[in-house]
Amino acid sequence: MLEGVRARLRALARRLRRLERRELEAVVRWLEQTGNLLHLSVLVFVPLLIAAVTWLANATPVISFLLFPPLASGTFTLFAEPEGKYASPGKFVGGMTIGACCGWLALALTAAVGLGGGISAWGAALGVFCTGVCTWALDLEVPTAFSTALLVLVTGNAQVAYVLGIVISSSFVAAAFVLWRDRFYEQRARYLYRTTSGDDHVLVPMTDCEETVARFAASIAGAHDAGKVVLFDVVETVDDEQPDASADGDPDEPTPAERAATDAGRRLESLAADLQSAYDVPCEVVVAADSDLSSGLVLETARAENCDLIVTPYAEREGGGLSSFITGLFEGEIDTIVFRSNGVRRTRWRSGLVAVRGAGDTARAMLDFAIRVTESGRPISVCTCIDRESRRRAAEGTLADLVDAFAGPFETHVVTAAVEDYLARIAPRYDVCFVGSSTDRSAASRFVSPPTFRKLSDLEADVAIVHRGRRR
Repeated sequence: MLEGVRARLRALARRLRRLERRELEAVVRWLEQTGNLLHLSVLVFVPLLIAAVTWLANATPVISFLLFPPLASGTFTLFAEPEGKYASPGKFVGGMTIGACCGWLALALTAAVGLGGGISAWGAALGVFCTGVCTWALDLEVPTAFSTALLVLVTGNAQVAYVLGIVISSSFVAAAFVLWRDRFYEQRARYLYRTTSGDDHVLVPMTDCEETVARFAASIAGAHDAGKVVLFDVVETVDDEQPDASADGDPDEPTPAERAATDAGRRLESLAADLQSAYDVPCEVVVAADSDLSSGLVLETARAENCDLIVTPYAEREGGGLSSFITGLFEGEIDTIVFRSNGVRRTRWRSGLVAVRGAGDTARAMLDFAIRVTESGRPISVCTCIDRESRRRAAEGTLADLVDAFAGPFETHVVTAAVEDYLARIAPRYDVCFVGSSTDRSAASRFVSPPTFRKLSDLEADVAIVHRGRRR
């Protein structure tokens, strides 16, 4: 009875751990979206910074509570649009300070000519005018500058303390913003995107596999110091009821299955040595005995060899569509690249094109793989196609969010055209084109708009179809 209770408790613990992993994976994928990351940063850092400034205001009379409205709005602008027009620490601090100084100057001038008394309308107008002129001339135009120019009018005799408080508090916020942007936001690919720190151990099923596919896999793995390539092949097993040809001969003579395994091993060892020499990446060889190369066997081998990426050649079933082998791989939890060569035997890929629909998980993986494979220093082209001009601005913002997380030269294209027509026109300029597998879309979406790779049968470039594994 106690054994049964222990078994149920262990099963419950395993379920809870799986649930915890799935929830954590869902949170990470949610954070990988730039918009979600910015919203969370605003919700976390803006209140914390305002709380810190409030503590300073309570601790010292230099910081006035009247600076809170422009400071809060300016802080929100910095964290909500870290790459925007106003996301400059110098402009943020300088604009608020210049605004406060202009308001202080306007207050002094109106009092000198006898237009003071209460909150002077002339003082307010002069303060805003001076702020506009000074921020324009010094390229410090920020909306918060006009707020500080007006609020100084109600500080009474504490104008000097108000201006000094603006300098101190805005400098504190700007320093925190620079630290967050440089150490985390601009490094988010390193901390959040799995492909930049993973997909290092690559399994290549080699049955009827072109050598170009193995070289493509080696290019991906060789980009990381921890990279490794595993060449995997299957030799057909002999039926136990079939008479052994060596039964009446020398007992030390290898069986046909053993000879086939030895031949396959030698062939793969030769290729592995070539890949290791050419791409400076460790290569291993695994030969299994089985009746056929199945997706289940490949996934099982990838898990056993601790591989987190599978690179396999493109294959279709009779009547069109992906073969059952590839669709089986797409059902697994391991990332997969289906590689289709255009017939040119390449050992290096100098230029790459990435065709994306958005800035999601698959798009980031495609961009990371393109960076690894293509020649260092050459710009990678990232494109998206729209059906009407009204979507251009949103598409440009999407591409900007996508490439901003990665280091390197990029060029982006937003094209009003069908994706297959555009790619067919520009493909000859590139060695490889990366597209998504569309497995992250619903069945209804794929029915209405078929996956892009199905429309690229005659593309004059190698095609890499990227699938993100279904994490358990």
